[in-house]
Amino acid sequence: MAGSLIYSAAPYHIISYGILLGTTTFQSFVGGIVAFRNLPRPQFSQLQQATFPIYFSMQTALPILLALTLPAERTAISTIPSSISGVLDPVNRFRVLAPLLTMFATATANLVYIGPETTKCMRERKHQETRDGKKSYDAPPHSKEMQALNQQFSRLHGASSLVNLLSWMATLWYGFYLADRIS
Repeated sequence: MAGSLIYSAAPYHIISYGILLGTTTFQSFVGGIVAFRNLPRPQFSQLQQATFPIYFSMQTALPILLALTLPAERTAISTIPSSISGVLDPVNRFRVLAPLLTMFATATANLVYIGPETTKCMRERKHQETRDGKKSYDAPPHSKEMQALNQQFSRLHGASSLVNLLSWMATLWYGFYLADRIS
């Protein structure tokens, strides 16, 4: 039996889910907060700039892997197919497709738009700090340019945090589906 399980999609599905839930939970509620509280701001910024592309890439790829490895489901009256066919099956639209699509869309938004725009804004603030002779996080007053950049950064950071939270919630939602299948 153990040898045949290696060729089954099920263990890869559950392992992928565990990695996604674990990394999202850790980065969102532990790693990022601990780093912010313990690193000087420039080092924290550098750490986040290096970590986020990897994190958002994982968050984008793992829902695809989950869709590809969805195991078939036997019900009392039929069998729901595996993989993409199972994800798209009408019975799974709300409990599988919706959370996987939410996870993928939010991570993709952070990976391809919000994350790069935030990094770009951070670089612009760094240049403005040089021009102003004052850090973006120093006490006011700030130049009009720095005020605009700080406001833009706050909006981007807030958007990234919000879509990350939505992704985490969708991951939990999908976990309830998996738990229902186990019980």
